[in-house]
Amino acid sequence: MGLLSRLKKMFEKECVQEPCVLLKNTTRTENHPPHRPDEAPVVSGGIDGGKEAEREVKKKKKSFWRWPALHFPRRKAAKYDLAEAENKYQAEGGSYRISNDAPASKVHPVADEQLKEDFSDKGHIRSRYKIGPKLGQGGFGFVYEGTRCKDGLEVAVKFSVKSPNMPYIRVPDHPKAIPMEIGLTLMANKSPRSPQIIKLLDWEDNEDHYIMVMERPMPCIDLKGFVKLHGESLDEGTARKVMWQVIEAANVCVKRGVFHRDIKMENLLVNQDTMEVKLIDFGCGAQMKKFGYEVFSGTKAYCPPEVTVNGRYHAKPTTVWSLGILLFMMACGYYPTDYDLDLISKRKWTRSGLSQECCQMISSCLQSDPQQRIDLEKMHLHDWFEVVEYKT
Repeated sequence: MGLLSRLKKMFEKECVQEPCVLLKNTTRTENHPPHRPDEAPVVSGGIDGGKEAEREVKKKKKSFWRWPALHFPRRKAAKYDLAEAENKYQAEGGSYRISNDAPASKVHPVADEQLKEDFSDKGHIRSRYKIGPKLGQGGFGFVYEGTRCKDGLEVAVKFSVKSPNMPYIRVPDHPKAIPMEIGLTLMANKSPRSPQIIKLLDWEDNEDHYIMVMERPMPCIDLKGFVKLHGESLDEGTARKVMWQVIEAANVCVKRGVFHRDIKMENLLVNQDTMEVKLIDFGCGAQMKKFGYEVFSGTKAYCPPEVTVNGRYHAKPTTVWSLGILLFMMACGYYPTDYDLDLISKRKWTRSGLSQECCQMISSCLQSDPQQRIDLEKMHLHDWFEVVEYKT
């Protein structure tokens, strides 16, 4: 029995820390009493000059683990016209045909470092790139440091095990259907390329696994680590610079027919020298479509309320919600409580130390009724972005 077969058997026995989860709600009760999240929100705390946190981060290998999976509190259903929403949030980008609409199965830990060698000696990646130390591990495999042999370019190499029902997609210039993650990344990388989206340099599709070679910005850290180094929250100026770029990446994805579905701190890389931000990991993504989605694939902490209230959600307002959660955690240093969300829904939420414009920006994203949220395309026009220093 080969190494890959042994690993697959191990995958079936245990499952820990999924980078994204699948939620399907069949109960559409109109009145859900709110409840506390399963895990306590992250509490802000000071760090002496960031040095202590920096030492701690260096001890840990970089990973793509998700933020703690908190169950979103179920709230009273707002008025929500599905027919109107279908029309408003229909896809604008790309006509790409999907050959299997089944969502990816739950992810599993990879148990053996030699998976890298078992994978890489079967295709062209082995001859073109030198594979180095592991950067992190997630659902279906590992992410490694790599070096391109012809010019010494430093890259990141992601090895992913295929699940039995893994979706495929057809994209222009590729005669055969390819794994969804590769296809979505290629679509998001269309010319003119956005500097806020990780660049896919090379890829290889094999029978039971696939490999992706991506740019590796240097120096960089994921946004979660970056926020921790700054004392668990960011000042408004820094948060504004980050947010502008994340919104840009989200808009580019949507225009190109890509619904990332898992925008969160761990999926954003920050270059600490240039403050350039890059969106990574399209593994939970989907093709943009006209009608709503019924299965949520992403991180529970970023799951919008309409998933539990209505059992259906749409790409753009869901993306806006996740951006609101992201901004809240960057600015406040913790996940919003039920009390926060209730005040936000009533547009009465404020926080000491934050400008009125920042509080309004958060409130415009985190409305419980998706039709009351700010449009994704209009987020850059919000008053919070009138300060000139934010642009890259």
